[in-house]
Amino acid sequence: MTWQVAETRTTQITSQTSLPMVSRMLIALGYALAGWRNRRRTRRALSLLDTRLLQDIGLSEASRDAEAAKPFWLP
Repeated sequence: MTWQVAETRTTQITSQTSLPMVSRMLIALGYALAGWRNRRRTRRALSLLDTRLLQDIGLSEASRDAEAAKPFWLP
């Protein structure tokens, strides 16, 4: 899930109800954590792909390594 999608969902949830500020902040934090976890899992899976599979999806080993080296909080 991208940050923009999480932000949109958070905005939809919080604008339709009159939740307290703390609840809205916890919802936003939950979406951020889910996005970070997804990004970490995806980058780890990408780092495990061999050369043949990278060629199938049109990536070089250098681009795979660059993406896998990013911290989870960077898009």
